[in-house]
Amino acid sequence: MPANRLRRPAYDAAVFFEQAAAHAIAQGQALPSSLPQDILPMSWLLGVWRGKGVGGYPGLEGFEFVQEAVFTTDGRPFVHYHSRTSRLLPDGSVGEPLAAETGYLRPAPDMGVEMLLAHPTGYVEVWMGEITVKGWDFTDTSAQVTGAQMELRTAGLLRTETAKDYNGGTRLYGLVGDRLLWVMDMKAMGQELGSHVSAELERVTAL
Repeated sequence: MPANRLRRPAYDAAVFFEQAAAHAIAQGQALPSSLPQDILPMSWLLGVWRGKGVGGYPGLEGFEFVQEAVFTTDGRPFVHYHSRTSRLLPDGSVGEPLAAETGYLRPAPDMGVEMLLAHPTGYVEVWMGEITVKGWDFTDTSAQVTGAQMELRTAGLLRTETAKDYNGGTRLYGLVGDRLLWVMDMKAMGQELGSHVSAELERVTAL
């Protein structure tokens, strides 16, 4: 197993698809999803999510932020991702824009996942990791992931000459109830890998 693989997950994409298909057949229905088989395990990410988070790092003053994260698919076997954050001021109002990033999530064998990200601060990244599906709920009309997590670590990084001093990190996304929780550790500014940001988001639009 490659070094950048975190661990083998509880289920794989084929098992998820077969379970969903078997349930649909038993109900005399077609599989209740138009998604490609390979991205069914990451279907829990799809939608528009909004919420709040906190951040900090050695040499940086701690801060709070609001975030909107959007995961969409056009029916092909990948997920488009875009996120933007703004500073949350002490009075509860929204201040200046902070981080933004956009990219794609691509399925890999054995429930692996690849994430490609571009940042306006002058660097692009390749992340590698795995998705663990912890549970799903089959009804007469849907096959829905009810618990999952996605762990990632930077596998490649390319910076422009004027980019900020950043050297990669790790991320963990988790579906907990109806919330999307995520945390990121990073290595930057001559520091070792350490906690940087975390957020709790609520899905406001399902896709």
